[in-house]
Amino acid sequence: MEKELVEFVVKSLVDVPEEVSVNVIEGEKSTILELKVAQEDVGKVIGKQGRIAKAIRTILSASATRDGRRATLEILD
Repeated sequence: MEKELVEFVVKSLVDVPEEVSVNVIEGEKSTILELKVAQEDVGKVIGKQGRIAKAIRTILSASATRDGRRATLEILD
């Protein structure tokens, strides 16, 4: 569920949506999502002073909490 949510939000933000990939690492009580985007789109995903990345993480956290889990987002470059 969280993977699709992050993919949808990020693909809406970037110029090269076909290069967006989310790798999910499942833990016992938490999930790590590794986000990879095209080099020229990294700034769009992070935003000024990290505001967009923080907003995506907030949405992700709210979605995961609803399921009784924890989720973190790592943006790879």
